[in-house]
Amino acid sequence: MNKFILTLSGVLFFISSFGQTKVEKETATIVDEGRRLYRSEMASWYGTDLFLEKFKDKVENIGGYFSYTENDISKCIFFSKGEAPKVIGTISFDSTYNVGTAKMDGSEREFTPIELELYQLRTNAKAAIKGDTLFKYYENTEYNFIPVVDNSERKVYVLTGPKNNGVVIFGNDYLLTFDKNCKLLQKKRLHQNIITINSPKGDTDLITMHSHLPETGDFITSTDICTLMLYEKLARWKQHIVISENYVCLWDCKTDQLAVLTKKAWDNIYKDSQKRHKN
Repeated sequence: MNKFILTLSGVLFFISSFGQTKVEKETATIVDEGRRLYRSEMASWYGTDLFLEKFKDKVENIGGYFSYTENDISKCIFFSKGEAPKVIGTISFDSTYNVGTAKMDGSEREFTPIELELYQLRTNAKAAIKGDTLFKYYENTEYNFIPVVDNSERKVYVLTGPKNNGVVIFGNDYLLTFDKNCKLLQKKRLHQNIITINSPKGDTDLITMHSHLPETGDFITSTDICTLMLYEKLARWKQHIVISENYVCLWDCKTDQLAVLTKKAWDNIYKDSQKRHKN
């Protein structure tokens, strides 16, 4: 199987040859959303570390945090406890997420309009999942809430993150959509299961994969892409493959590019490689 997968490395340069415009447009939207989620999570990752290091006197007053991107600057916002919280810290990053050049502001202030909306979405999402059996909990994991406001769309992604190092989790993720008043409209489970992949220490250029049930859809999800971009370099992966009933998505972990094959084309390539291998 590894030999077969390795022969597909060149396929990543030929996405247009499978030129179904509808597929390309749909997957481009998924990739864009995945990158947006990644930027939010990166700001939260590094922003949390910096805030806890630089503003130790404020830690006991933290009510929560969230991140968003504005004019290519990713900001991690920390707010206070209580019924009328205020922003108590802002950590800002450029596209490199270099902690050495991050801007740290520990002044107390009111939420901006967009921050207030994101705070309301996050708060309403956390309240909505309490006691709801749709949401599954697993040992050594925690939920990460990513509120998103994009033109007329208001939503919150809920991702499951590992508490242990060396573990990458796909699945057990959810999407909550809201109206313009931040009132919940729908709760949806994205993956129908949880997929845990351990990254052996010392191994490099690993090729990993997981499969999607029909309920998850034909393509890699935006949450898959977010997870891959967060962990792929740390795990030193080369490629990740998502197989569904109708399509196969190949994500290049070195270049962060996506290629899509039909399942039929994938099967034909596999059969051909088996024949050539026997010969």
